[in-house]
Amino acid sequence: MKRSTVNDIIRESDAFMRSFGFIMPPFAYLDPEALKARVNSDGAMIRDHMLGWDITDYGQGDYENLGLFLFTVRNGNAANVARGMGPLYAEKLLISEENQISPMHHHIKKTEDIINRGGATLVLELWTRAEDGTLDPAAPVEVMTDGQMRVLQPGEHLALAPGESVTLEPWHWHAFWGEGGKVLIGEVSNVNDDRTDNIFRDPIGRFSSIDEDEAPLHLLVSDYDSWL
Repeated sequence: MKRSTVNDIIRESDAFMRSFGFIMPPFAYLDPEALKARVNSDGAMIRDHMLGWDITDYGQGDYENLGLFLFTVRNGNAANVARGMGPLYAEKLLISEENQISPMHHHIKKTEDIINRGGATLVLELWTRAEDGTLDPAAPVEVMTDGQMRVLQPGEHLALAPGESVTLEPWHWHAFWGEGGKVLIGEVSNVNDDRTDNIFRDPIGRFSSIDEDEAPLHLLVSDYDSWL
């Protein structure tokens, strides 16, 4: 992705989130040098827990059709989990454009609530993970939606209107997209490491390669290793 495209997506996404009353934390709006100074003084958690902007085309160069916007607001780490203390949770805001696919995947450890926070309809395609790790073509999908257990057919589409949510366990294969427009999505989960916890059905990447055609407005979490 071109950095200019990333910058445009950040501006548009920030405006979309604000339209629903969600404002990102102050560190989100620091320029790269100010963020580096913050991290080197008292803000190492921002870097180490991968808090911040995250825009991905899954390495495929087709963000409009295969991509996702995310902002990680808070996140713990493996040390917290080992102690059973400290932040044992993560929170993200996501934006899925109309018919923009977040590709089929499941997680190794993460259980997550996916919440339609506003906009259009959020649609998920759901499967149960087989013993060999693949999509089970025959097993029904048992999934919790706002406190109600539902049983879906393999590959059935689950539509969530604004305010509705679904709890996805590690054995749920899932893909999702916006239907009828873009969707603001909340994600609440246990501690999550996006570098290691995503298993994709197809051989794709998690982060984008950036063509530096202009200076970054704000750094992405995938920039931290090289910039900070």
